[in-house]
Amino acid sequence: MIRRGLLAVLALGLAGTGIELVLLEHYETAVQFVPLVSVALALAVVIWHGLKGDGPSTRALQATMMLFLIAGTAGVGFHLRGAAEFQLEIDPSQSRWEIFKKAMRAKAPPVLAPGLMVQLGLVGLVYAYRHPALDASTFRSRALSDGVMK
Repeated sequence: MIRRGLLAVLALGLAGTGIELVLLEHYETAVQFVPLVSVALALAVVIWHGLKGDGPSTRALQATMMLFLIAGTAGVGFHLRGAAEFQLEIDPSQSRWEIFKKAMRAKAPPVLAPGLMVQLGLVGLVYAYRHPALDASTFRSRALSDGVMK
């Protein structure tokens, strides 16, 4: 029951994030396509996993969620850099600490917004943690590599 709830939260979060990114026109540069492509990929994997629920779809979900952790962390860095550059243009005499504080409070780009990708990635990884489909596929792959099953 909890596992299904987590998958539903993940699917809703992905759909909402994708819609928000499109509405915000978050596709002006190549780097801005990364979260859109990531969300589309993740939705496809979630649908695949929802239909199959097997080991390969679970592993694909885990891999996609790891990519979300990486993309979300990088996104925070990109947003922070963009906001800091803007603050530096406004007043080049500011200290680094002042620039950092102002950048963190900036509304455009919102520095912590990509953190949502990290959260979604964590939800997906918690969902897949010790997933029942992995036990059977892990056993089968180990048995095949050990030559037990022929």
